[in-house]
Amino acid sequence: MPKTNHSAPLVPDTMWLGHGRHIGPSPEQDIRRNLIALQAAGVIDGFLDLSPSDAASSAVGGMPDPFDGQDGAFALDASARRVFEARWRVEDEVTVRAQLSTYDVAERRKRGETVTWVLTAEAERPWDQHWPSPATMFWPDSDLVAWDHDMVPGPRLRTTHRLPEDDKEMRRLLKDCARESWNIHVVIHEAMTPDEQGRRPLASFLPPSLRHRVVEHRAAPEQAQIVNWALKDLRVHVPRGGAVVLPTLPPDPAYDADRFVVRNLFLDSSEPTELIWRITAFAALPRALTAEAEQVVRLLRQRWHLLTPEEELARARGIVDQYAEALGAMTESRDLYRKEAERVRGELAAAGGATPAPQPPADPAARPDDSPHGTLSQVLGRFKGATRRPPRQ
Repeated sequence: MPKTNHSAPLVPDTMWLGHGRHIGPSPEQDIRRNLIALQAAGVIDGFLDLSPSDAASSAVGGMPDPFDGQDGAFALDASARRVFEARWRVEDEVTVRAQLSTYDVAERRKRGETVTWVLTAEAERPWDQHWPSPATMFWPDSDLVAWDHDMVPGPRLRTTHRLPEDDKEMRRLLKDCARESWNIHVVIHEAMTPDEQGRRPLASFLPPSLRHRVVEHRAAPEQAQIVNWALKDLRVHVPRGGAVVLPTLPPDPAYDADRFVVRNLFLDSSEPTELIWRITAFAALPRALTAEAEQVVRLLRQRWHLLTPEEELARARGIVDQYAEALGAMTESRDLYRKEAERVRGELAAAGGATPAPQPPADPAARPDDSPHGTLSQVLGRFKGATRRPPRQ
């Protein structure tokens, strides 16, 4: 397996990341109903529904919202970001914390446009694909709610997607999927038109945490040459009657095209064991953390609101420690200033001059040269220059 050489940070192995589009009138209501039902059933330990104002104030360290003011589907108003938080346990002892953000403005909703969502979940240990999907903790696991559309218009999770008949449109779609989507995209070529059992989606065979991260594209029997022409930019091909897991753009050094190709795939309702194995192996590859993904990870880690009483106490103690440290630094600075003032006063008295004690600078956040020591040294230099007699002519 090729060695990975990433210059960018990697997605932590404890994280589950997803994003997509909700096509419908009330995404927040769909989320809220699902969270209430799961908490009543004991599936999740608790949840929070943060108002847009609370969500807008949760920018990390003054950073702009990760999807505010950018081109594309994420270019939405940060004040319209609504955040839902939930926590649950897997294997009875591993805590998972998750945030789902929806982006919307009134004008978009009036025009009937879709709502973008981003979901970030982190566990206390490396993520296991057999754990429950974080998506179904927020979204109802039902085909009646259309929350599972990919960010690239057209494809949808949990079902099969027919590739376009137009070759240029197909090429553009597959390239966009590799470049813009956070999901795993699989292209399957049908050797012959499958029956009802052969049209069964891959999602039903995937581990739970992968069911909402995989998009399945189907190429018709007569599209064998066209689909490989469309995949040319990605430098992969799909064998006739086979499948391929698409790489990302830019390409990942750890991706080996031969490793993620299935030569023969039987679409007869039996479990495609080899393809499932290759999809799972692809999901385990180190992934570069994009700028957008890095900021939503920070939002989860640094702006988490759903705390247990123990975590509330720990946070309060941390704040007290921070204030104590700041107070200690201020006290130390004050004592240093006093010592410098006394030293300067003594040197001026010894030099035969007298001057009032210098006052501290008005701006405590001045430049390093404006520190008490630097300022007093400059004052002392001026006084020494004034008391020095001019040379004899």
